[in-house]
Amino acid sequence: MDLKHRSRGITDGRDRAPSRAMFKAIGFTDADLSRPLVGVANTWIETMPCNFHLRRLSAKVKEGIRAAGGTPMEFNTIAISDGETMGTEGMRASLVSREVIADSIELVCRGQMFDAVVCVVGCDKTIPAAAMAMARLDIPGLVLYGGTIAAGVYRGKDVTIQDVFEAVGANAAGKISDKDLLDIENAACPGAGACGGQYTANTMSTVMELIGLSPMGFNGVPAMYPRKDEVAFRCGEIVMNALKLGIRPKDILSVPAFHNAIAGVACTSGSTNAVLHLLAIAREANIPLVIDDFQKISERTPLLADLKPAGRFVAVDVDKAGGIPVIAKRLLDAGIADGSTLTVTGETFAEEAKKSVETIGQQVIVSLDKPLKKTGGIVILRGNLAPEGCVAKISGHERLTHRGPARIFESEEEAMAAVTSKQIRPGDVVVIRNEGPKGGPGMREMLSVTAAIVGEGLGESVALLTDGRFSGATRGLMIGHVSPEAALGGPIAALQENDVVQIDIAQRNLNVELADAVLHERLTQRKPRPPRYTYGVFAKYASLVSSASEGAITTVK
Repeated sequence: MDLKHRSRGITDGRDRAPSRAMFKAIGFTDADLSRPLVGVANTWIETMPCNFHLRRLSAKVKEGIRAAGGTPMEFNTIAISDGETMGTEGMRASLVSREVIADSIELVCRGQMFDAVVCVVGCDKTIPAAAMAMARLDIPGLVLYGGTIAAGVYRGKDVTIQDVFEAVGANAAGKISDKDLLDIENAACPGAGACGGQYTANTMSTVMELIGLSPMGFNGVPAMYPRKDEVAFRCGEIVMNALKLGIRPKDILSVPAFHNAIAGVACTSGSTNAVLHLLAIAREANIPLVIDDFQKISERTPLLADLKPAGRFVAVDVDKAGGIPVIAKRLLDAGIADGSTLTVTGETFAEEAKKSVETIGQQVIVSLDKPLKKTGGIVILRGNLAPEGCVAKISGHERLTHRGPARIFESEEEAMAAVTSKQIRPGDVVVIRNEGPKGGPGMREMLSVTAAIVGEGLGESVALLTDGRFSGATRGLMIGHVSPEAALGGPIAALQENDVVQIDIAQRNLNVELADAVLHERLTQRKPRPPRYTYGVFAKYASLVSSASEGAITTVK
């Protein structure tokens, strides 16, 4: 195989002399330009801990590429912090950023005609965005996750950003003092790295290892561990090997590989955002994945990892226990994972999983004969409120049924004000609508509201449903991605104050106690809300985005 199968078009021959002159202006030599050109997509940004350290890792990746005979060329993308923008207007940019990041990686790689690419990622949306771009490009490449943040320590216990969000609710309820809140705020995030529980970033990091786009065992190394530099260097070597072997993303992204990834989400009680992101990656890879596949796989997958937000441990502890390869080995031994799927290293899932080394006596990843729960954490519900489906995360601690009056809020801010002013009562079903992909736009996460509900002591008596989505740090009986969304005329738009909503997790039902004719009549009389934005990137996104049940990707109509 010609390793410069793409870049010859920009570097070789008489007619490319102007291109070479410009490359030489910034230090590249004829020898550099004679080698394969490998893009290094760096999602570094100086606004958040998740991606703050990626310059260091990108430098190591480039060293590895050079050592293996390639010429690296680094470029940047944008990124948005979910944690920092949570509960604000800025959070609308988060999911939109996934499309912009994917587009930017695709554009630079096409424009510069790179032969291969390494995507160095950190926060939530950069991970699926990188995979989406790689699926579109289908050039040899891999994803390297920057790694998890270390856990903070408060009064002798590990804390994460989740504890800060919940402390806000506890403070509003008068349960903790202002000083306590400040102390938790100051302790929760001790340095660089992505949020520490099995929230969205660490969930999607797990997905990348199990689907095969990241070398198994690499992503789970925490951000500031010296080993992270070593694996970054190795990624440079591995991408050059993938180039030599001709391994492309679509060789890796098979139906069984997606099923392996879903099993990984289910057995770790990962973020519900994985449903949205895996559907989006599947659409880009032309893989026939549907939302109900998550239910089928979750039903046959035991919960094996005792991780926050509902469990005891954080992502650093997974690495100490032996890392994601131990989870892969559990899934393989249980007959849940398909061991024949290809990974970016050129070895199969089974070959990589069998190299796992489990730490003796670790308690983070339980044995197959003593699962934390017999089924996985992801549940897909349907019913007259969600004919296209919706998503809940059930760790095993939540109640499985709820029946109560709907409390209707047309935005996250309205709901947050009601929660913090103690207007929500035990038994209520908090309904937040017009926060879907189109209606938001951008499908904001509701962690501020859900954490405030838990912090106020209502987590065991209140349910919440929304056409928006949740942070991976959300816990309790919370149902998101209700589809079709209100902005598309979904039944959630017809709900009125005090309508009785029924949730049955065991039967996978979400219904309102209204006749179909009443729902239909309300929807026909409904007046669509005017769009929140009429120009700019949000308006453009709202006009192109698909339903959450399709991954909320932007498509040409």
